[in-house]
Amino acid sequence: MYVKIHRMPSDVMLAACDKELLGQSFAGEGTRITVAEAFYGGEIVDAPTLAERMKSVSILNLVGERVIAVAIAEGMVSEENVIVIGGVKHAQAVVL
Repeated sequence: MYVKIHRMPSDVMLAACDKELLGQSFAGEGTRITVAEAFYGGEIVDAPTLAERMKSVSILNLVGERVIAVAIAEGMVSEENVIVIGGVKHAQAVVL
């Protein structure tokens, strides 16, 4: 899984995707997502490391089955808030 941290003036965002999705685009039902290397392509991590990083940010932007499974297991994302774009799971969350 790739993970990249983006620091903004008032928030810290974690962008993560399943490794094989990097660089691809997906579309379906009027929605499109591009898993751009500039946004998602940071370092490769395992599930425990991803889970730890998720706890230190205020916004999550996630793409892929494995990445989202970690977020659900950690209670960061609810299954009912996951959408599917072109057969690929996507979720965004604000961490309070």
